[in-house]
Amino acid sequence: MIAGSRSSKMISCRTSQSARRGFGRQAVSLLHPMSYLAVSFGIFDGALISGLMGLAFSAAAGAILLHVLPPADAVPLMMACSIITQLFSLVMLRRGIRWHGCSRLIIGGVLGLLPALYLLQHIDAGLFRTGFGIFLVAYASCMLIRPAVDCAASSRSPLQDAVVGFGGGLVGGLTAMPGALPVIWCDLRGMPREQQRGLVQPFIMVMQVFALALMLCRHCITGETLLSLTMNLPALMTGAALGVVMFRRIDDVLFRRIVLSVLLLAGLMLAL
Repeated sequence: MIAGSRSSKMISCRTSQSARRGFGRQAVSLLHPMSYLAVSFGIFDGALISGLMGLAFSAAAGAILLHVLPPADAVPLMMACSIITQLFSLVMLRRGIRWHGCSRLIIGGVLGLLPALYLLQHIDAGLFRTGFGIFLVAYASCMLIRPAVDCAASSRSPLQDAVVGFGGGLVGGLTAMPGALPVIWCDLRGMPREQQRGLVQPFIMVMQVFALALMLCRHCITGETLLSLTMNLPALMTGAALGVVMFRRIDDVLFRRIVLSVLLLAGLMLAL
């Protein structure tokens, strides 16, 4: 009995030591200058785009992070960074947030996520992403040529908001782009950039918080992800602040062109 207890203690000590050494190797890889600079630049790029537009953090940051980190580490990191950027932007632009209107979008979006989770297990999600990417490319290309329309005079109905939110949640669950359909809907109505952002940005943040909660339930957030998030907070906050400053300085025409250009690039990433 004594020998058995001693051997079990030795095994547990060796296990804890090897775990600490494994975590130490992960920390060293994060501290490697080139890896750190690449991750920081990707996070800064995503935060800048998100601070400017209110969306597309993962589309911008993922182009770099997915080449540096494995998807299991990159996806939770991008999700957490995007939520922090959204919160920062919402605080900075809180006067323009339309909580009454976006609440109907959010309710529809949450309902749309439920069938999306089911469809992920029963359809070819890759084929759906390709088709939706082609749609985004076609729409953004046409809208970049076509001049912006004036803001629609007719008032929105709660049913319209809920349907658009449902579509955004459904598409977001299959493509990780919940804001695409609401942004297109706002563009078709000719909404000014403040009104568009006040509706779409809270919707995107809630969808991402919901997705992050699912990741936490599945234990997808690791200590390495939290360490990388902490180390890259300066790049994240700097990019978000600069993006918000740029948003306040541009006009509606330029904002629309930037949004459509990002939708075009995101569509190409999904389709290719």
